[in-house]
Amino acid sequence: MVCVTLAMRWSTAAIACAVPSVSDVERRFRRESIECSAWMRSHAARIQAGDTLLDVACGRGRHARYFAERGARVTAVDRDAEALTALADVANVLTEARDLEGAPWPYAAASFDAVLVCNYLWRPALSDLLDTVRPGGVLLYETFMVGNEVYGKPSRPDFLLRPNELITSVALDFEVVEFRQGLQRDGTHP
Repeated sequence: MVCVTLAMRWSTAAIACAVPSVSDVERRFRRESIECSAWMRSHAARIQAGDTLLDVACGRGRHARYFAERGARVTAVDRDAEALTALADVANVLTEARDLEGAPWPYAAASFDAVLVCNYLWRPALSDLLDTVRPGGVLLYETFMVGNEVYGKPSRPDFLLRPNELITSVALDFEVVEFRQGLQRDGTHP
């Protein structure tokens, strides 16, 4: 898999990309569908107990659950209402079933201490999503990039970041604290 990851504070940011070996893809997918990603865990200390966190396109909520257990007040949004039921009994999590691609961006500027995105890209809303982070806040972004089409989905260019695209998008408003991109072969970042 080829992915990009970005961790940043309002004047901060980071990005990473990776491609596991084809033999590891299925095993890793099963593990990652329930566990917080290594990238998000590596930046968890940037999000404090009591911080508000928006988990965009959260699916069944593996990251929402992880950060809520650490004391963050999480808004978990996904278009799949059924997937959100996995978070029904998790303390500190508010779920919202929304189609973020079919309507205007629903969140006000500077409304969250942290915004987390994993394996999701919708360019028409990217600027609004970035604006959602409060000054002094954190953006954690990990998604696929060009090259992933060789390994599976997503494979459409609309859903794959181009090299340096994300870091260029945040360069004026965020300070990058870590940036990585490239092929991930063994579960570690390049």
